Amino acid sequence: MSELPKTFDPAEIEARWYAHWEEEGLFRPERDDAEPFTIVNPPPNVTGSLHIGHALDNTLQDILIRRERMRGKDALWVVGTDHAGIATQMVVERQLNERQQKRTDFSRAEFVAKVWEWKEESGGTITRQLRRLGCSMDWSNERFTMDEGFTKAVTKVFVDLYNEGLIYRDKRLVNWDPGLKTAISDLEVENVEIAGHFWHFKYPLEDGVTLDSGEDFIEVATTRPETMLADMAVAVHPSDERYASVVGKHVVLPITGRRVPIIADEHADPELGSGAVKITPGHDFNDFEVGKRAGIAPADMLNMLDGEANVCQTADGLVPDEYIGLHRFRRDGVDGARELVVQRIKDAGCLIPHVTKDKDGEETVHDAEPRKIMTPYGDRSNVVIEPWLTDQWYVDAETLAQEPIKAVREGDIEIVPKSWEKTFFNWMENIQPWCVSRQLWWGHRIPAWYGPVRDGEHLSYNVSDRSKNKVFVAKSESEALKQARDYYAEDREIEFTDDPLDGMNSFLQAASEKRLSDKIFLLRDADVLDTWFSSALWPFATLGWPDDAADKALPLDGGGLGGGEPSASAVPGGDVTPPPAPPHQGEGRTVAKPGTALARHYPNDVLISGFDILFFWDARMMMQGMHLMGKVPWKTLYLHGLVRAADGQKMSKSKGNTVDPLGLIDKFGADALRFFMAAMESQGRDIKMDEKRLEGYRNFATKLWNAARFCQSNGIGASETLEPPPCDKPVNRWIVAETIRTVQELDLAFADFRFDGAANTIYHFTWDRYCDWYLELIKPVMSGDERGEIDDETRAVAGWVLDQILVMLHPFMPFVTEELWSKLGDRADYPLITAKWPLADARAMDEEAAKEIDWLIRFVREVRGARSELNVPPGAKLDLYFAEASESARTVLSRDTAALGRLARIGDLHLRPPPDGSLMQVVVDESTYYFPLEGVIDLDAEKARLAKALEAAEKEVASLDKRLSNPQFVEKAKPEAVEKARADHAEKAAEAERLKAALARLG
Repeated sequence: MSELPKTFDPAEIEARWYAHWEEEGLFRPERDDAEPFTIVNPPPNVTGSLHIGHALDNTLQDILIRRERMRGKDALWVVGTDHAGIATQMVVERQLNERQQKRTDFSRAEFVAKVWEWKEESGGTITRQLRRLGCSMDWSNERFTMDEGFTKAVTKVFVDLYNEGLIYRDKRLVNWDPGLKTAISDLEVENVEIAGHFWHFKYPLEDGVTLDSGEDFIEVATTRPETMLADMAVAVHPSDERYASVVGKHVVLPITGRRVPIIADEHADPELGSGAVKITPGHDFNDFEVGKRAGIAPADMLNMLDGEANVCQTADGLVPDEYIGLHRFRRDGVDGARELVVQRIKDAGCLIPHVTKDKDGEETVHDAEPRKIMTPYGDRSNVVIEPWLTDQWYVDAETLAQEPIKAVREGDIEIVPKSWEKTFFNWMENIQPWCVSRQLWWGHRIPAWYGPVRDGEHLSYNVSDRSKNKVFVAKSESEALKQARDYYAEDREIEFTDDPLDGMNSFLQAASEKRLSDKIFLLRDADVLDTWFSSALWPFATLGWPDDAADKALPLDGGGLGGGEPSASAVPGGDVTPPPAPPHQGEGRTVAKPGTALARHYPNDVLISGFDILFFWDARMMMQGMHLMGKVPWKTLYLHGLVRAADGQKMSKSKGNTVDPLGLIDKFGADALRFFMAAMESQGRDIKMDEKRLEGYRNFATKLWNAARFCQSNGIGASETLEPPPCDKPVNRWIVAETIRTVQELDLAFADFRFDGAANTIYHFTWDRYCDWYLELIKPVMSGDERGEIDDETRAVAGWVLDQILVMLHPFMPFVTEELWSKLGDRADYPLITAKWPLADARAMDEEAAKEIDWLIRFVREVRGARSELNVPPGAKLDLYFAEASESARTVLSRDTAALGRLARIGDLHLRPPPDGSLMQVVVDESTYYFPLEGVIDLDAEKARLAKALEAAEKEVASLDKRLSNPQFVEKAKPEAVEKARADHAEKAAEAERLKAALARLG
C-alpha cells in the first residue's frame, strides 16, 4: 500500500496512467478465447481537433468498451481517421496560398504528395487529444481511410457495385459549391436565414391567348430572378380554375424570348401569391422533379451557370451576350446577372412593383418585396450553394436500402432510442440516388477510364462530355487495359492519360490526314469519391476485408449485371437505370475466412453515433455491410443528442458559444468531463453545457479521493477476495447488500443503454451510501470498541466495497480510479483496467440488515431536518424520549448510540414518555420521537420567526397563483417568464409546507 497524497492532482495522474496503459498494451489484452465485443469509432476528420461532440461520442464508447473489457471479453475498439477530402484539400491549399502558390501550380501527383506530407506532420492532432480524454482504443491497429488496405477495399466495392449495375453515371441536380468547385453532401450545407427580396414578374402569354380575367400575362414571383434565363415552364395547380383555360398554352419569356409551356402540377400552391410558379429544372431541386414529371429529360434541362456560378450560354443559345460571364450576384461593386435581369425586366415593363404605405397613407413604390429567406451556404466555403445540373456517379441507394429497412423492422438492428425508427424508415423509404463523385484532387480516385466509342471501324471521342465516351471500370490500369483491348479488338497502342486533350488532339490530327489515330488514349476519371463512400466500409474494411474474405459464387443474371452496362430501361431524366434488385440481395458478396479478425469481430456489437449522421454514415454502413457481407454491421445503433450551450442554443463558431473540451479537461480533469457527459446523456434529449455540474463532478472525484485516504489511514486497503467478506454486523451486511443492489442497477442501466441512469446509480451509491453514511457509521468502530479491539470484519468489508466502487466507477472515471486502485494495494500485475466486473450475486444480500440501517438513516435525516428547521445550535446535544417505538427501532437506537451521537447529536436515550414542556417532535414510520428544547432555543422567538416566514411564503404563493391563473400572462408572456413563475410557485409552496411542519414540531 502506497500513501495517497493529500491533494488530488488530475493532470499528473492522467498523463502517467494513459502512457502506462498504452505502453503495456492493456487496451487490447491477449484474449483470443474470450467472447468478442467490438465497437468502431466514427473516424474523425484527419484535419480535426477535439470538439465537445467528439468528447460526448467517445466518452460513451469508452464507457462501454472499458466495462466489456472488465467483463472478460476480447474488447476491440477500432480507431482511425477519415481523409476528409474537402477539409484536407482546403487546409493544404490555404498553406500554399500563404506562400503565394495555388494548387494548379502543381501536377495532381505533386499536390497529392504535399497533402500526404501535411498528414504525416500535422494530421495526428485529434488522435493525441482522444488520448487526453482517456479513450482506450486499439492504437496498435490504427487505420486511415486512405491507407493501402482501405484503398484496396474502396476500389473493389466501386468496381463490384458497378458490375452489378448498382453504380452508374447520371445527369441530376447536386448541391454545387462554386467556391470549392465541387458537389457536396446535404450535411455540408448550412441553411441560413438572410434578408432577401421577392420579385414579381409578368410573363406574357403567347399571341392571342388571355386568361379568363382578360389579362395577357401570368404573374410569377421569385427570390432568384437571375434563374429566369433558364426557365423552361410555368406551373399552375391542376385544380386552379383561374388557369384551366391556358394549361397547355405557352408564355414567351422576357429577355430570352424563349417560348415555354404552361403545365399543371401540384407543386404550385393556389394559395401562395398568384398561384403560378416559374420552373427552372436545371437550378432548383423542386423544379427538377416538376420538369421530370412534365417529361423534360435531364439531358435536355437548361444550365445557365458554369462551375464558378458565372452565366454561360444555354443549350438553346437564347441568353443575350451581355449576360455571358457575369457572376450570378453583385460582386466587388459590379452588378451581376441578378441586377441586370431585374433592370431589363423593368425596362420591358414586365416588373410588377411592390407598393407600401406609411402611417399617413402615402405610397412608396419598390422593385421588390423584402423577405427573410432561408439560403443554403457551403459550411466550409461560406458561399451560396447552387443547385447545378451535372453528370456525376451515383449509387442505387433505393435498392441497397431494402435490406437495412428489413433488418430494423425485424429487430436484427435495434435503434436506440426507438423514437428514431420512424425518421429512419421515412428517409430510407424515400431515399434518392446517392451522388458519390466529388471534383477534388485529394481522395479515392474513381477507378474509371474513358476511351473513344467504337461504331464498326469508326472511333469517336468526346472531350467536352465524357459520359458519351466508352467507360472502363477496373481495379487497376492493367485490368482496364485488358478491357480496352477486348473492346477495341485492334492492335493499336493504348496509352493512359490525365489530359483530356491528348485523345482529342490525336484523333483530330489523324482525321485531318484522313487516317485512323495511331494511339487510343484512355482518360482517367478526374473525380474522387465522396468520403462517406469510403467510411461506409468502416465496420469491415478496418478488420481486413477484402483480404480476409472469400468471394461467394453468386448469380449475376439480372439485366446488364456483371458487365458494367446497366439495363436499357429509361431513367426519368437520365440515360439508363440499373436493374430493380440484384438476385443475391441480402446474401452478401463475400464471406469472412475462418480464424480472421473479420470473422471474429464482424458484425460489430454497437455503434454509437450522433443522430445527425444517421443517414450520411450509419444508414450507408447498413447498406454496404448487408450487401457485401450479408450481415448487419452491428446489432445496436445508439443515437445520442447534441451538446448545446448553457442557454440551449446550438453551438457554432459564428455565435461564439463553442466550448473547448481540452480547456475543460485542464480546468476540471478528464474524469469530471467524462462523468458529466455520461450523467447528462439521457436518451432522446440534448445536453446543456453546465460548468457548475462539471465542478460538482470534480468535487465527486475529490470526495472519492478523500474517502480512500480515510480508509487508508485506518488500515483499510485492497480486498483479498472477489466475493463479499463474511460479516455479522448489520452495518456491514447492509453495505454489502447495497453494493450488490448497485451492481444490479448498473447492469440493467447498461443493458438499456441508460448512460445517465448508470452514472447516477454509481454516483449516489458512492457519495451517499458509502461516503456519507457507511464511513460515518463505522467511524466509532474503526477507533476501537470498548475493549480496545480493532474491528477486522469492518476493515475487510470497507476495503471490499471500496474495491467494488473503483471497478464500477472505472468506465466513467478511469484515471482517478486506477490511481486509487494502485495505491490501496500492491497489484502491479492486476491493474484496474483489466480487473473483473462485479457479479450481482443476490445470495449475499441481507434484506433484514438493509431494512435496519435504512431505518436508521431515515431517522437521522429526520432529526437533522428538524434541528435545521428550528435553528437548534449544531453543537447542542438533545436527549431522546421514545415509548411507542417498535421493537426493531428500539434495538437499532439502543445498539447504535455512538453513531447517533455523532450523526444526529443525540445525548441520552430514554425509553419513556417525554417530560412536560416544549418539544421537538420527529415522526418515523408512524412512531413519534421527542426531544426536549428547554434551555436550548428561545421557543417564543422561534415560533414568531417561523410564523412570520410562513405568512410571507403563503402571501408569495397567493400572488403567484393569481399570476398563473391569468390567461393573458400564460399566453402572452415569454415562455421563460412563465416557466420561472411556475418554478417559483413550486418552491414557495414547498417552503410554506416546510414551515407549517416546523411549527407543528413545536407542538
